[in-house]
Amino acid sequence: MTTATQVTAGAGAGADGPLLLGVRHHGPGSARAVRAALDAAQPRVLLVEGPPEADGLVGLAAEAGMRPPVALLAHVVDEPGRSAFWPLAEFSPEWVAIRWAVRRGVPVRFMDLPAAHTLAQGREEPGAGEPRDHGEHGEPGEHGGAPGAGEAVRIDPLGALADAAGYDDPERWWEDVVEHRAGGGDAYAPFEALGEAMGALRETYGDGGHDRDLVREAYMRLQVRAAQKEFGAAGVAVVCGAWHVPALRQKTSVAADRALLKGMPKVKVDMTWVPWTHRRLSRHSGYGAGIDSPGWYGHLFGAPDRPVARWLVKVARLLREEDRIVSSAHVIEAVRLADTLAVMRGRPLPGLTETMDAARAVLCEGSDVPLALVHDRLVVGDVLGEVPESAPAVPLQRDLTRVQRGLRLKPEAPEREVELDLRKDTDAARSRLLHRLRLLGVAWGEPVESRGSTGTFRETWRLRWEPELSVRVAEAGVWGTTVLGAATAKAAADAVDAQALAEVTALAERCLLAELPEALPVVMRVLADRAALDTDVGQLARALPALVRSMRYGDVRGTDTGALGEVARGLAERVFVGLPPACVGVDADAARAMRGHIDAVHLAVGLLGDLIARGEGDEAGGPGSDDGDTGWGGRPRWARVLRALVEGERVAGVVRGRCARLLMDDGSLEEGEAARFMGLALSPGTEPAEAAAWIEGFVGGGAGGGMLLVHDPRLLGLVDQWLTRVPEDAFVDVLPLLRRTFAAYEPGVRRSLGELVRRGPGRAGEASPSEGAPGFAPDLDRDRADAVLPALALLLGLGDHLTDGPEGSAADGAGLSGAAPVGRGAAGQDGTVDGGTGRNGSWLVGAA
Repeated sequence: MTTATQVTAGAGAGADGPLLLGVRHHGPGSARAVRAALDAAQPRVLLVEGPPEADGLVGLAAEAGMRPPVALLAHVVDEPGRSAFWPLAEFSPEWVAIRWAVRRGVPVRFMDLPAAHTLAQGREEPGAGEPRDHGEHGEPGEHGGAPGAGEAVRIDPLGALADAAGYDDPERWWEDVVEHRAGGGDAYAPFEALGEAMGALRETYGDGGHDRDLVREAYMRLQVRAAQKEFGAAGVAVVCGAWHVPALRQKTSVAADRALLKGMPKVKVDMTWVPWTHRRLSRHSGYGAGIDSPGWYGHLFGAPDRPVARWLVKVARLLREEDRIVSSAHVIEAVRLADTLAVMRGRPLPGLTETMDAARAVLCEGSDVPLALVHDRLVVGDVLGEVPESAPAVPLQRDLTRVQRGLRLKPEAPEREVELDLRKDTDAARSRLLHRLRLLGVAWGEPVESRGSTGTFRETWRLRWEPELSVRVAEAGVWGTTVLGAATAKAAADAVDAQALAEVTALAERCLLAELPEALPVVMRVLADRAALDTDVGQLARALPALVRSMRYGDVRGTDTGALGEVARGLAERVFVGLPPACVGVDADAARAMRGHIDAVHLAVGLLGDLIARGEGDEAGGPGSDDGDTGWGGRPRWARVLRALVEGERVAGVVRGRCARLLMDDGSLEEGEAARFMGLALSPGTEPAEAAAWIEGFVGGGAGGGMLLVHDPRLLGLVDQWLTRVPEDAFVDVLPLLRRTFAAYEPGVRRSLGELVRRGPGRAGEASPSEGAPGFAPDLDRDRADAVLPALALLLGLGDHLTDGPEGSAADGAGLSGAAPVGRGAAGQDGTVDGGTGRNGSWLVGAA
């Protein structure tokens, strides 16, 4: 017979009370002890800590399709976001007890406070209603020591017991007294000792700051009494957190317990099983279920013998998969080291600390980098449970499961990337599903930048299924019973509720990506109304890029985007008219924001012109426009807007500089105009801060500005010339702005600029093109250039074509002589450094 305590649960019970099995939730040692105790006692009914609404779901635990970790999910019927989880792993004592009872036909009843009361008390966050083991462990730092007079302290009971035993780590103490005690019955079933320890703690600390437990325990006592009355005291077994055992032993009256429960609020709830993950059982993921190492505990529970050796074999296998050299000798030596460390530290067996220390020293060669991989993959792990199809679910969840199965897109706990080719039917359908789920707030996948291709026919998604997504699906069920129907209804409602024009255009883009033809007309009506009334140029500028992207995505998916083209052209015209006055007299923050809007509009105007020219938008305007390649004429008008901003007197420097750069990149500036604009902006009459902002706009942002300075010595000379003229008192003010500008460049570009400044060639215009830069010959060495042509041809796959020019030379055949000389005009007039400030190159310090 087990040494578990059989006590009287309440007044009027006989000498033999129910079998009280106080456990640590998610403890493999407790799980083994519970199984042994139930085998010995053979109870007639099993009571488990958990919500009674789940009694009807217990039978699913025996089905083949149920694989832990899983969780009971309760949510308010009218407000699915108010939910609670009760997670169970394969090594959870409650799960082991439930499986034991179901397989033997023993009735199972949950005896904790109903979820209807728990969720009615305002505990809205996911996971708030989980059966935390308040009696044995808590979150780090909860142990407050002995309370003062009248002071309520929320203690960590496991930490208190570890302190009393002389341990500084509660996890290590638990491993030593429970997990590693093999052999006799007392070692595997320490319920009596643990119950006595918890009784002493509760005598000292009372409820330990867990005020809600008093109500829960009153309800538990009522359920225990009812089971005793029906099955007899000796036929009842109770599995609950050890913290509650002293309260269940306590002799109280039925009336007193009912008085504690009287008047409690109540809501209508639904209950089901959902998949859970080891990662969500870990404190490291932000969910305090009480264990740091679910993967390790699962291994301890499942290993038939030699757990340390078997664990280190797993570690070796993982490291080999990551192309690290790990031999059998490494594993043998690691096992020996773990055993030695356990002896030196006075432990009965190596624990996780000793095992990881041995793995670091031997298998990881002292490095914490591979050890972090071991912790993530094995100590915590990415195990995702499964629930059978017969488990209750909202209609939307069933439709989602059906679609996932049809698309062979299985939810998985590990994060993974999926490449989709939208020209393939299956991949296009997967894309639609993921976009529809994002619109519904079910963030199963996040789009990421594709590494292989930037075309619109490809998408890259990062997928990861989290247990909370089951709640999001239940919440989205109010919009419809299918993914398509729910996404359509949600999009239409969001369009009506949108506050800003940019929100509506972004929604139109998402509707096209999700292929919601019934929602798009509603969104377009709202979009047209908002666009006609909105006068904020910033809002219009934010809205235009998403709208133009929508036209492009619509073509990929074969969607008619005529209405989008009409609205996009109207928005562009209004931006053209309203942007110049909107850029006048703004402060520095607003100017930088406007610079971002100008960049986005510039790209959108170019893309819109291409779409109209290719007939992918609505019908273009009539012939005879000034647009050259389209009938719209938007690009030339946009160029005139940019030029007006460059020449504007009260326009912020960062805006003028950026507009000049965009005009130059598009080839809209005559030769020498860029240098003229820069010379005017950096003239002595311009405030240093304003000139620095112009430089930030022109060459900042990392968009090729560094290479522009490297290959155009005149522009670099102008920057350097201006910098040496900045007054002493203003230099310190503009230096951070310049450093921020140049810090955005790649290291190689910064290094090249630093070399040009260090060599100190003459100012722009003072050296003729024929003189060459210091360290370079004035003319191209054709023989040396020809020597690289075979290798270059091989790299480019051109065969012998690269040397087929008139003279077979690099200059004539490859056109290499067109490269501009570099390194001119980078320093002071005599190549010297300005006296007291060290300004030549100081603006690159910190950026290099």
